[in-house]
Amino acid sequence: MEKLEIKKMLSQFTLFRGLSDEEMDKIVEISISREWKKGSHVFMQDDPLENVYFIQSGRIKIYKSDINGKEQIVTIAKNGEMFPHVGFFRKGGYPAFSEVLENSKLVVVPIDQFENVLIENPELCIKVFNVLGEKIVDLQERLEAQVLNNTYEQIIKLLVRLAKLHGEALEDGTFLLKAEFTNKDLANMIGTTRETVSRTLTKLKKEKLIETDEHGNIIIDSERLLEEII
Repeated sequence: MEKLEIKKMLSQFTLFRGLSDEEMDKIVEISISREWKKGSHVFMQDDPLENVYFIQSGRIKIYKSDINGKEQIVTIAKNGEMFPHVGFFRKGGYPAFSEVLENSKLVVVPIDQFENVLIENPELCIKVFNVLGEKIVDLQERLEAQVLNNTYEQIIKLLVRLAKLHGEALEDGTFLLKAEFTNKDLANMIGTTRETVSRTLTKLKKEKLIETDEHGNIIIDSERLLEEII
């Protein structure tokens, strides 16, 4: 990818909107574009923390794994998002794995050089911290859900969150969540079993709280679902 194309792509990120051409050029100068194949990893858990990545196309699964190999999905990042969010102004290793779910094109920015750009551009630094703040709020809400809600309620909140982040808004106010998340994926996002997710989805369909189309996509009415757990 040419530098001009990288600049055009990065300019579409909320993080970089409002920057001058000169400020953007400083970021583009330290950026490179790379492609990853489905099934590969961008980085492994505990690898040296070196780069931050901006997704032009594709999807990346960020997950942690314990000593027994049990997987906990942190998030599914898609085009228009950056990852990881813990790389700035700290040392050490990546806290999670990053698996490529479909062929992806990423812009790679070395963290140490990006930090220098942030220091030189306080406005950009504030935007980065705002993005980090949003992620912290999201993680806090997910932690509260695990502590305060039973598994049934957690699955409902997960569906609503995924609909908001990854779903397609329909004219009637519902969301179409494509069948790209397996029951195992959903289970690994909240620390439950695939069987529990399967039973819960079946129950929600029987009670007409969700619908599925012929392709296995889920149609979600967020307000109606949330009323189920109020």
